[in-house]
Amino acid sequence: MAMGRIPGGDDDEGEGVFAEINITPLTDIFLVLLIIFMVTSTVIVQQGPGGGAKAGLKVNLPKGGVTDVTARTTDLSVAVLADGSFVLGGDVVSAEELRAAFDKAKVDNPDTLVIVQADEGVPHGTVVQVMELAKKAGLAQLAIGVRDGE
Repeated sequence: MAMGRIPGGDDDEGEGVFAEINITPLTDIFLVLLIIFMVTSTVIVQQGPGGGAKAGLKVNLPKGGVTDVTARTTDLSVAVLADGSFVLGGDVVSAEELRAAFDKAKVDNPDTLVIVQADEGVPHGTVVQVMELAKKAGLAQLAIGVRDGE
């Protein structure tokens, strides 16, 4: 906004109009945009391909030996959180929705590998429940996700 004297006014002594530029609103806009960019870029980085624990969920996997399973794009990664809830593709699902996803995966590709990534504190029975749902759907290739034992 321009501030100053209006030419032809009462106290016009031959001085011209002067203007001041206020940088504060422009700086505020840039700071808000910077914050939005930082938040969205963090979310995008955390949502990697494969879902499950790679989608920003904290799953404390137990230590294991050498990892010999590499996830393919057609594989299903199921995360079992410490509270016993199931996560498939970054979304919390019920046991029925998980069964439906296994049935769909069997139709799409019978050789689908199911990788169960269970938190270290999850009871053994919950992991077995996920594996049984996969077996009932006809998916025989199962793997348990672990972190490196180093």
